[in-house]
Amino acid sequence: MDPELLAAAARVLDANRAAGRCIAVAESCTGGLVAAALTEIAGASDVFERGFVTYSNAAKQESLGVGEDIIATFGAVSIAPAWAMAQGALGHSQADVAVAVTGSAGPGGGTAKKPVGTVVFARAERGANPGEMVADVKQFGDLGRSEIRRQAALVALELLMPEPVLP
Repeated sequence: MDPELLAAAARVLDANRAAGRCIAVAESCTGGLVAAALTEIAGASDVFERGFVTYSNAAKQESLGVGEDIIATFGAVSIAPAWAMAQGALGHSQADVAVAVTGSAGPGGGTAKKPVGTVVFARAERGANPGEMVADVKQFGDLGRSEIRRQAALVALELLMPEPVLP
């Protein structure tokens, strides 16, 4: 596995272990890459509670409770569904914090408004004010499917830090 992803995953696990927090992820375009990086580290089970790979819109609805109306109104690659995914991951787990990632890794699937390389992130924390949403849209550009997924996984891992700093 990519050494940069592994180093980021180790930092996430160490920081959340020290903070006494459990984490969850809800992934779409990364297809489980964030969860794979986290679980590559021995001892991850005391911090990483679970991951959801909800690649299809139906999976986002069934597994995370994302409303069909949210996806129909905003599209799967936007802040509202990402936020709903993060909230759903918290609601369907015992985690203290959850990060969601959804986007278009290509080579197809992009649009004029949301081109290939558009990835949306959201972070939800148990007990936090839902009005204080942490979400961001990144435009990685058409770097190729693997690199877009890798860059998205790195951002998602950073968002799992107790004091995240969006790169």
